[in-house]
Amino acid sequence: MQQAPIQPEKIRGMFAKVAANYDLANSILSLGIHHLWKKKLVLLAEVQLGFSVLDCATGTGDLAIEFKRAVGTAGKVIGTDFCEEMLRPAPAKARERQLDIQFETADVMSLQYPDNTFDVVSISFGIRNVADPLRALQEMSRVVKPGGRVMVLEFGQTTVPGFSKIYNFYSTKILPILGGVVTGQREAYEYLQKSSAQFPCREEFIQLMQKTEQFSSAEFIPLTGGIAYIYKGIKKELV
Repeated sequence: MQQAPIQPEKIRGMFAKVAANYDLANSILSLGIHHLWKKKLVLLAEVQLGFSVLDCATGTGDLAIEFKRAVGTAGKVIGTDFCEEMLRPAPAKARERQLDIQFETADVMSLQYPDNTFDVVSISFGIRNVADPLRALQEMSRVVKPGGRVMVLEFGQTTVPGFSKIYNFYSTKILPILGGVVTGQREAYEYLQKSSAQFPCREEFIQLMQKTEQFSSAEFIPLTGGIAYIYKGIKKELV
């Protein structure tokens, strides 16, 4: 099934409406598993103390926080999002954990940072919400250093027999209702389910990464039976 064209202003407005209860909804709907997925992404990114990291579509800052813990005080983490309402809780969350993280408004399809700036550039649960995922990947690869990593965490479609039926029932029948109760925005969680069911995953997303012609290697790692996937691209070294 082909994904319907993304309307950026509609997406921005949708996230603005759910922002106040976004963290609570995530914790309820995923039973907290999304935190484990983000920790695994940071581990697979092979970050070191002192690294510089850009986290795109950071939302309320969870992945940026995980990266900052990994890079230490000598490292730098910038978290960006194109929805200001989603970003508002992020600075306080970082301060509560005594972490120095810079948060800025930015669109992943038009990043304001110079070429070859960061050791790692990431995006979690955001790439399927942009109008042109290929352009977003090109921008992410542009600002990462040669040999650096582009890391993507995104929902996909599970193919595990038996489990796929259970999860599809949950995502289509239960998730929109729960999301609607917690945030008052059932339509947003209906969009979440539909966009996840339609967005290219596994080999199809790897092919999209390869279209950038910026990566020397690209791989995917399934999470929790294929509910979500981590994609890891290594930027080509300069010749």
